[in-house]
Amino acid sequence: MKRSLLFLLLLAAGLHSRAQDSLYHQTEVVLATAQDTIRGTLAIPRSGGKHVVALLIAGSGPTDRNGNNPMARNAALQLLADTLAKRGIATLRYDKRGIGASAPAMGKESDLRFEHYINDAAGWIRLLKKDKRFSKVYVIGHSEGSLIGMASAAGTQGFISIAGAGFPAGEVLKKQLASLPEKMRETSRLLVDSLQSGHTVSSAPITLYSLFRPSVQPYLISWFRYDPRVLVRTLRMPVLVLQGTNDLQVTVEDADALKAANPRARMLLIPGMNHVLRIVPSDTKENMKSYGDASRPLAPELVKAILDFLTKK
Repeated sequence: MKRSLLFLLLLAAGLHSRAQDSLYHQTEVVLATAQDTIRGTLAIPRSGGKHVVALLIAGSGPTDRNGNNPMARNAALQLLADTLAKRGIATLRYDKRGIGASAPAMGKESDLRFEHYINDAAGWIRLLKKDKRFSKVYVIGHSEGSLIGMASAAGTQGFISIAGAGFPAGEVLKKQLASLPEKMRETSRLLVDSLQSGHTVSSAPITLYSLFRPSVQPYLISWFRYDPRVLVRTLRMPVLVLQGTNDLQVTVEDADALKAANPRARMLLIPGMNHVLRIVPSDTKENMKSYGDASRPLAPELVKAILDFLTKK
């Protein structure tokens, strides 16, 4: 009986996989850069004709093309790509330099700048615009990917910010460190102030070393220069700002700031959605559990809003 049940389960899994394959196919794609190559996944519906395509840009830290990192394996971007492909929308998601299959493109940490991420995204956009299989190109940036997307989306048909910060990274970092003990908080503020002014610091307390280590300071300086309110104001294409009300990392205030900077943008607050795009209760413990749970569905309102935006004539 157990062997029969196992057979049925394996058969069901195989049928599901073949059904998925019949709707779209995925291929590995490569973007050549001056340093090395960036690698990603292109998902294209099998239906005929040209398709709308969206470039998906992952968030900060060691987050890969699927939305996973060593501390949070929730496959948010993989699920989004799968959902869109099944609805006729092509997507390209990629490992940022230094992550996953694009790890060799990192080089030395001290040589990395935020502009590398912007240039890589712009390179993917050029590749998609030249591809005759696509009728329109959109950009969807999640978390830090929102800032990268804003800086690279010129010439596309639209931009979607999901859980994107509305303030410069230095300001955001100060807020995040505000809960530290007073002496450490003051030290971190001075360190951020120095980096915001374009000056590295020779040393940092051991408790803050991983955040302000010398090799990462040039990157932080380059990152802190970008103000999402300035960038979103320059966008002339349609813009959609999506933000969850149960996000522990980015707040409704951030979405409000983006909307205020670009009044033409459409903003949608999704009740109960957290940073990894799931509907969760207003409980921190339950919220955090979803960060490592890829079985939870994406917020339905998020999916609907994205589809409506991408398919609007």
